[in-house]
Amino acid sequence: MKQKRGLIITLGLLTAVAPFSIDTYLPAFTVISQDLHADISYVAYSLTSFFIGISLGQALCGPLLDRFGRKKPLIIGLSIYVLAAVACASVQSVNWLIAIRFLLALGGCVGLVASRAVVRDLFTPQEMAGVLSTLMLIMGVSPIIAPTIGGYISEVAGWRYIFGFLALVGITLIIMVLRYLPESKPADPSISLKPTRILKDYATVLKEPVFSIHSLVAGLASGSMFSYIAGSPFVFMKLHNLSQTEYGWAFGFNACGMILGSQVNRFWLRRAKSEDILKKVSAFQWITAMLLIMGTVLNLFNAIGLLSIMFIYLFFHGFISPNAAATALFPFKRYAGSASALLGCIQMLIGAAASGLVSYFHNDTALPMVVGMAISSTLGYFLLIAPSLTRRNLQTVSGS
Repeated sequence: MKQKRGLIITLGLLTAVAPFSIDTYLPAFTVISQDLHADISYVAYSLTSFFIGISLGQALCGPLLDRFGRKKPLIIGLSIYVLAAVACASVQSVNWLIAIRFLLALGGCVGLVASRAVVRDLFTPQEMAGVLSTLMLIMGVSPIIAPTIGGYISEVAGWRYIFGFLALVGITLIIMVLRYLPESKPADPSISLKPTRILKDYATVLKEPVFSIHSLVAGLASGSMFSYIAGSPFVFMKLHNLSQTEYGWAFGFNACGMILGSQVNRFWLRRAKSEDILKKVSAFQWITAMLLIMGTVLNLFNAIGLLSIMFIYLFFHGFISPNAAATALFPFKRYAGSASALLGCIQMLIGAAASGLVSYFHNDTALPMVVGMAISSTLGYFLLIAPSLTRRNLQTVSGS
């Protein structure tokens, strides 16, 4: 039991590497922009580069996890993460920060892929969505504590020490992987690492309709989340005049909505199928997104009102992400690492595009952020109710 608890915590923390790497330095955006003599919207491109790095990195490390097992690629990736975090702490220009954040993502992304692959290795299909919801609980703590930690470090010691702290996080994770993570899949020399073979394997994964539909739904959920992440520092600290510390608390409050949703989802899964939950919750999130657009256009929200509706929006996100991911990964066993990598790649590519568009269309209002969230929710909802999501496919997943 103790070993299993350690395993779940380790998997959850590996999943949380990416959001922790994002959320910890968000409160320091204004200080970073001043220190590096760049506009805050340009500093936000360091988010976009991180998302691109995670997307491409997952596509690369998925086959490595299938070929060499889970632990060895994890240790190497986390070591790269530690070195990149130290480099981020010493940059002298925003361009270097953007570039090295890309490397930080390449090292940290292996945690995302490996954690989902290990879940697929060790747990039954009936357990997967529940386990992923538990991992989301651990991952969801990150947006609560990370901005608060980052804001405190920035105010007391300076923003560069935030990346020193991330380096310590990476070292801690290496120790936990060595201590608690079993080798859930031995090395498989039959899996080729030739680019043509890898592309064929990915093409095979994409041809599975259950995967292609639900991976896009999960990706669009990431798009809505990262639109919020990219736009919220400006919206709350500039438009609503929150301090770094206050923004950290506000960000953490909204993250509680996501945690609450993911844990209610665990209990709902005892009585309902993932696909049914997805459809219902996506409809409610879409309605919330429309209210968010209306309130922003009509200038109805103060800081408290905006926080409240964001809390509701992220509450629904806590249902959508684990159910979409579990349904997408279910059809695969031998290529669970590649399927997990492709799922993560799709999620982060859409997230990178969403965050980049929010920065590109920055116009000193909250509209770029809320429009990005609304578009993602709309596309995800209508994808789930589209005729292409046939009853036959749903029955195939539910009955397996």
